[in-house]
Amino acid sequence: MIREKYIKIDLIEKQKYIKLIKDKFEKALAKELCLTRVSAPIVVTKESGLQDDLSGTERAVSFDIAKDGKELEIVQSLAKWKRMALKKYKFPLHKGLYTDMSAIRRDDKVDETHSVYVDQWDWEKIIKRQDRTLEYLKRTVEKIVKAVADTSEHIKAKGFEGVRISRDVHFITSQQLLDMFPTLSDKEREHEITKKYKTVFIMQIGDDLSDGKPHDLRAPDYDDWALNGDLLFYHEVLDKALEISSMGIRVDKESLLSQIKKAGKMERLDYPFHKAILSDELPLTIGGGIGQSRLCMLLLGRAHIGEVQASYWDKETLRSCEEQKIELL
Repeated sequence: MIREKYIKIDLIEKQKYIKLIKDKFEKALAKELCLTRVSAPIVVTKESGLQDDLSGTERAVSFDIAKDGKELEIVQSLAKWKRMALKKYKFPLHKGLYTDMSAIRRDDKVDETHSVYVDQWDWEKIIKRQDRTLEYLKRTVEKIVKAVADTSEHIKAKGFEGVRISRDVHFITSQQLLDMFPTLSDKEREHEITKKYKTVFIMQIGDDLSDGKPHDLRAPDYDDWALNGDLLFYHEVLDKALEISSMGIRVDKESLLSQIKKAGKMERLDYPFHKAILSDELPLTIGGGIGQSRLCMLLLGRAHIGEVQASYWDKETLRSCEEQKIELL
C-alpha cells in the first residue's frame, strides 16, 4: 500500500463527495450511451434462467417466501434481466437502460477491493448486427472512460484533490497479454499492463487461451467471449489494477450455442431466457456493470472499499484497517 498518496477525509465530507461522484457519473453515463433509468429487481426465480452464475462456482443467496413457499434468489448481477427488459420497454435501436443494482455475493473474497455486497450501475442498449464488432466495443469503452474522467474533473472543481484519470485507453486482448507476460498469473499480468498504461481494457475474456486456461472465468450465456472485456484503472494508493467494469456485446444465437457447449451447460437451453435468444425474440445488445463503490474508491483515492461502502467486515479486516488508521463506514 502506497500510504504517502493516501489523503485523509472527514467522514461527513467523504459522504458528500460520494454523492457528488454518483450523481455526476450517472448523468454522464446516461448522456454518453443514450440511456434511460429504470427500476430493477433484487430477486429472481431459478427457473427463469435470469440469474447470473458469474464464473459458475458462486452460490446465490436464496430464501422462500411465506405466501406460496416459492424459492427466490437474490441477484448476483442483472446481465440477463436487462436484455429482457429492453424488449419489454420497447427501446429503439441504439437506446438503452441503466439501473442501480444491489447484489449479495456470499462467495466473493473480502479484501480491500471486494465485499459481499455489490453495488453497481447495470446498463444495456440495443444494437444492430453490424455493431457486433470489436470496433464498436472499443468506441463504447471510450465513452465510459470519458464519463469517468469528466466525473474526476467535476469533484476536483468542487474542491477535492482527486486522482488523475487517463482518457487514453490501451486496448489489448487476453491472448496478447499472455504472450507479453507468459510467466505471470492473470492478476499479475493485469497489474503490469495497467501500471504502465493507467487505463486499460482487456478484451476477449472467457475462452481458453494458448496455455489451455481462460484469462478469467465468464458465464457462457450473456457476453460473447470474442466481444467482451474488463475495464481497469491503475490505483496509486494500492499500487494495483482496479477493475471498474466488466462488459461486452451479448451472445447471439450462434455464440450462445457455441459457448454453452464448451461450458457443458446444455441444460440451460431449456430456460425461457435462452429459448428467447435461440428463437430471435430478444434484441441484440451490448451492456455491462460499473461498480459504484469501486468508482468512488478510485476517484477518492481510498485504500479500502469499506471507506465508501457500508458492509460486513470480519474481525481480521477490522483489526488491519484500525492498525493502518483506515476508517471504514
